[in-house]
Amino acid sequence: MSLSLVQSRSLLGLEATAVTVEVHLANGLPSFTLVGLADVEVKEARERVRCAIQNAGLEFPNNKRITVNLAPADLPKDSGRFDLPIALGILAASGQIDSARLKDYEFAGELSLSGELRPVRGALAMALALHQKQVRTHLVLPSPCAQEAALVPDASVYGARHLLDVVQQFVPGQASLEPGEGWQRLSATPPATSSDPADLADVKGQAGPKRALEIAAAGGHSVLLCGPPGSGKSMLAQRFAALLPPMTTQEALQSAAIASLSGRFTLARWGVRPTCSPHHSASAVALVGGGSPPRPGEISLAHHGVLFLDELPEFPRAALEALREPLETGHITIARAALRAEFPANFQLIAAMNPCPCGYLGASHKNCRCSPDQVARYQARLSGPLIDRIDLHVSVAALPANELLQAPAGESTGAIKARCLAGRERALARQGRTNQALSGQDIDTHTHLDASAQQFLNAAATRLGWSARGTHRTLKVARTIADLAGATQIQTPHVAEALQYRQPSTLGR
Repeated sequence: MSLSLVQSRSLLGLEATAVTVEVHLANGLPSFTLVGLADVEVKEARERVRCAIQNAGLEFPNNKRITVNLAPADLPKDSGRFDLPIALGILAASGQIDSARLKDYEFAGELSLSGELRPVRGALAMALALHQKQVRTHLVLPSPCAQEAALVPDASVYGARHLLDVVQQFVPGQASLEPGEGWQRLSATPPATSSDPADLADVKGQAGPKRALEIAAAGGHSVLLCGPPGSGKSMLAQRFAALLPPMTTQEALQSAAIASLSGRFTLARWGVRPTCSPHHSASAVALVGGGSPPRPGEISLAHHGVLFLDELPEFPRAALEALREPLETGHITIARAALRAEFPANFQLIAAMNPCPCGYLGASHKNCRCSPDQVARYQARLSGPLIDRIDLHVSVAALPANELLQAPAGESTGAIKARCLAGRERALARQGRTNQALSGQDIDTHTHLDASAQQFLNAAATRLGWSARGTHRTLKVARTIADLAGATQIQTPHVAEALQYRQPSTLGR
């Protein structure tokens, strides 16, 4: 048969769109034509496939006119994932393998010139998309990719090391071979979740910032740490993820799928909440995602985890302003003229900054040398709308040397985490989501204030000139504080504690 069809997938965001690789062999001047809106790396598959087939000891139809179509034709295709299905299509069209037996399989993999299979990005994302769409098929992938794709429940995944390992399964008149070293069916066996050795007990003193992190972990709130250099802001932020609850299987799959799209997934990090800490020179595209085709940015790679932005005012203004919508919605939509992709971005923001350019405004151990105009310009790099979206503004003071050396170890992460989980469980039992995720009518329904607390909050909001968003965020923080205290109703002490995290003096203003 001179026509063969092989199934594969193209990734656009987290969506895995079906692609049919159509191969036709015809008489005429020998040629190898590849059509179907293929990117440069896909077009280069012609040379990789030719060499791989020949070096594997198989017959390449050099005397035929070969036409390969990647359908649908209007869907952009990139990467080397189509090498394997193109090679199998050529072998099926030339009668070297059974074309009819390929219909129940989908293939993806890059070929080396020797015929070995190389990993491709997004294998787990592809398997997860098939699972969510309830598509029943057998995935054939390079062995390293197959190990991550097999983490998806009920996925039928086969791993292969070489083109010949795949070809031997589809030789005409031959039954499928028994699993061997080069061809294996893998099952979902999630590795044990590793523990983070970093402990909050390493941070001496800083009871106030630790309390703020406890509230943030219990309610899903964002935090801005402001203090002089060396006060412990980075240490606190890097240990925050350990306070969050263990990931569910669905959360772990979503986080791993996004990491797989960027080629960052490793089995050792399975089930570990990510902490992404991009450098302050990162662009807006690096933070929120972009490119053609769109790739996930740091906010999506931090999905169900923590995004730590150190030296917050040093980030480009466009990059910081791009965070405003994801902080509210929990997702990011990247729109281009020809395509559109949506990525999840449900992260917790932990930001850190110095109060002034030299860093020592308000410090007790060193004098600040910045003028008021320099301080104002530095702090003005953060816009009001962005600051308004950060729930907890926390001052982190530097400890004197004698207190730092003589202070005992602080409270451990395990003890603080136990309180965070208890507070979060109360919120989930009451409303089915964290307090930070409350919106609209849910805020009125689930944030019950007693009469004195309501009067206190109204007076504070009026005096400080809060926006509606600022008032609601303070109310949600007070609800979390009440949950940590085991109170069914928000009381005045809970509002008073929440109020101190919205004081403008936190930024030295």
